[in-house]
Amino acid sequence: MLNVLARLKNMRILLGQINPTIGDLSGNLNKILEGINIGKQASADIVVFPELSICGYPPEDFLYLSDFITACENSLDKIREASKGCTVIVGYPRQCTINPNNLYNSAAIFTNGQLIGIQDKILLPTYDVFSERRYFAPGSPPHLWDLCEKKIAITICEDIWQHSGLLEEASYPFDPILELKKQQPDLLINLSASPYSIAKKDTRLKVCQKAALSLNAPVMLCNQVGGNDGLIFDGYSMHVGKDGQLKHIAKGFEEDFLLVDLDQKSATPRFTDNSISDLYDALVLGVRDYFHKSGFKKACLGISGGIDSAVVAAIACEALSSENVLGLFMPSRFSSPGSITDAIQLTKVLQMAWKEISIEEPFTSYLNLLEPCFEGKPFDATEENLQARIRGMILMAFSNKLGYIVLSTGNKSELALGYSTLYGDMCGGLGVISDVTKQNVYALAKWINRNGEVIPYATINKPPSAELRPNQKDSDTLPKYEVVDNVVQAYVEEHMPPAKIAEKFKYSIELVNELVKKIHKNEYKRRQSPPGLRVSAKAFSVGRRFPIVQRWV
Repeated sequence: MLNVLARLKNMRILLGQINPTIGDLSGNLNKILEGINIGKQASADIVVFPELSICGYPPEDFLYLSDFITACENSLDKIREASKGCTVIVGYPRQCTINPNNLYNSAAIFTNGQLIGIQDKILLPTYDVFSERRYFAPGSPPHLWDLCEKKIAITICEDIWQHSGLLEEASYPFDPILELKKQQPDLLINLSASPYSIAKKDTRLKVCQKAALSLNAPVMLCNQVGGNDGLIFDGYSMHVGKDGQLKHIAKGFEEDFLLVDLDQKSATPRFTDNSISDLYDALVLGVRDYFHKSGFKKACLGISGGIDSAVVAAIACEALSSENVLGLFMPSRFSSPGSITDAIQLTKVLQMAWKEISIEEPFTSYLNLLEPCFEGKPFDATEENLQARIRGMILMAFSNKLGYIVLSTGNKSELALGYSTLYGDMCGGLGVISDVTKQNVYALAKWINRNGEVIPYATINKPPSAELRPNQKDSDTLPKYEVVDNVVQAYVEEHMPPAKIAEKFKYSIELVNELVKKIHKNEYKRRQSPPGLRVSAKAFSVGRRFPIVQRWV
């Protein structure tokens, strides 16, 4: 949908915030050609697309395949032809003709049916979820392009971040913005594939503002949108004026074509803190694209009557529509009457199909089978995990026989401390909330209920429990989730040492050290968990790398 923000006077720029699929070169090309056509209909002078939009970001080791690179470059011919009557800037991987061993993350610049130049990415991030120095060579220092009688600087994503001072895991010896400042551009255009994490758009705005103020020039950032594996791209392409004020912003979590007249005055758009609604939208988009881009349609999950499975069910029904989601309620001798009632109520409100399959008979069979081997030993985590694994087998049977993709419902707090069962509740094709802390799970539940009871209030208000033994509560073996989440965020996301965590939150150092030990002790479990949607600054599923075998902690 075309988002016309101004009646145009002089330079008009269309930011094509598209949702590419990695490797779908023909599909991505069609989106680009459609965007060019929209730009022409709106009399745009320049049409911009995101970083590596021809192949989708991140293409990872596809970049090692020469035929993949050739196919990406062949797509440029149709874009060149489509650029007649305007200027088009599009991201793609470029093979160096002089040194074929060098590959560049590049922006091709077409004007009126001609390729007039290429701008290569200079700063190549290799931290967190990024591995660009694994594939690309750094480009030459930036220069200005004469386009539409303006001197325009073109940069690619990371190239504007060093100048902001907001990078926490990288520092580069070269600052492209300082180099461009000497050249006095009229406008800076940035092609981005900047993944979502909580409050990331606020940081992205600050990056653009710093560049605009330093250059005394407007900044346009065109960001990718959509989910690719565990990464979610939130869009929110933006235009920041030379005074550092946000002038225009595209929609979040959906494709959008943002048309801006640089000479037209406009009211500053609202940029409010809506982190929980953004988190919900991110998870919905991540599930939807994971399924649709993979060719899957149906999901199933275990419904326990607890908060985690309830939130995942609501997200799945929003992403895939209720008729494509199946909830399996698998009670045991330890399931409370309230959990049964809450589970059934949830499925009815969400209008999703559900089945009840008791695990009592197979659980009893396993107990009888193993009793001679475990004679004299008390009931412990072994029997608890048996129940979770029986449920996992039932879920996977539905997946194999009926084509459902199993959604894992474990949250980040549980996965951090190993409060989950390998080959049990950790099984599945996608971990929906594996990067969502327990407190944010509750915040999501309350947001889902903002207009009325969707997730039963009883589910939200009762103490969390795995219900794997009589009268079990999570608090029997774990500190309060507020404590767990504070430690997980400080240690995992901020790399804060245990002593500083204890000092900051007034916790005992013994408590913090014990939690940190559990985080590392359960690294082997998380390595075997399904891919998860990344929504925090540091997810277990992607971007964090610690050895399983170590003696530091």
